[in-house]
Amino acid sequence: MKELDVLGVRVEMPNNAPIVLLRERDGQRYLPIWIGAPEATAIAYAQQGVEPPRPLTHDLMVNLIRDLGHQLEQVRITGMENNVFYATLVFDDGSRLIESRPSDAIAIALRSATPILAEESLLELAGVTMAVEDEDEVERFREFLDNVSAEDFDEGEDQTG
Repeated sequence: MKELDVLGVRVEMPNNAPIVLLRERDGQRYLPIWIGAPEATAIAYAQQGVEPPRPLTHDLMVNLIRDLGHQLEQVRITGMENNVFYATLVFDDGSRLIESRPSDAIAIALRSATPILAEESLLELAGVTMAVEDEDEVERFREFLDNVSAEDFDEGEDQTG
């Protein structure tokens, strides 16, 4: 398993499809996952440190996990079939596994400071290694992330993440 960092979310043009971009912590591979607009907003809120006056769904889930006495140990992005990604929430030293959409798992992980991991086989299959000249695109993406807000994502269906 490889640990991933969340670089952020953006809207992929021309389809206006939100995407979350993960990067291998000790490597050069990136994992792009297309997600729904509500999940993109939830991830953007978590990255920006936005604290709503009342808990949103992912905040509620983190509170439930904690208040019911469980510990979210890690989030695993486990596979991809027909361009649909899959994830697992790992609880209580691995004794309890719950399937999840990656977008929800990432939103929960960000709120609970939980590591996000991916199977090596998934990174080999769906990971993208950027060439040196593509580093400018990564920098533009980071600049975008510094300026994006949750309002930049319109409502839509979550088809893959």
